[in-house]
Amino acid sequence: MIFSNENVRRQDRLLDEERAMEIIKEGEYGILSMRTENGDGAYGIPISYVWDRGNSIYLHCAPAGRKLDCIDACRHVSFCIVGKTKVVPENFTTAYESVVLECTAHRSLHEAERMSALSLLLSKYCPEDKVRGIEYANKSFPRTEIIRLDIEQISAKCKRAGKAAGAGQ
Repeated sequence: MIFSNENVRRQDRLLDEERAMEIIKEGEYGILSMRTENGDGAYGIPISYVWDRGNSIYLHCAPAGRKLDCIDACRHVSFCIVGKTKVVPENFTTAYESVVLECTAHRSLHEAERMSALSLLLSKYCPEDKVRGIEYANKSFPRTEIIRLDIEQISAKCKRAGKAAGAGQ
């Protein structure tokens, strides 16, 4: 996994690696972007995720559907997580933080990795009810697919837009 902001056009808006990792850890959802199954378009979908604090992001979904068809056709995907945002109408702008991950998607994972990913998801989204969540995960396990996104590159940027910022910045 490489953190690199060299391809970010607005070099004055770079977000540091430490804050980027916080956004990945704390984000509520991300946008998974892929090529369409037939390769003539793009498909993006908001989806819950969990980061393993290493090199991978895990997603869960049904064992069939369009996103899986897209991944089968092309495993190279993008995953975008938006951090804090604030519209600043008096300056005609928006303050924001965002992280873009270039990834390779994998599916049909080993059963142990799939259950581990579900456990991570439960820890993130319902830590107070994890025991009941594991019971639910065990019951729905045959109807659940897990996608692992191996992170190849991370870039991040932000815009600070306080009262002192000028319009259009």
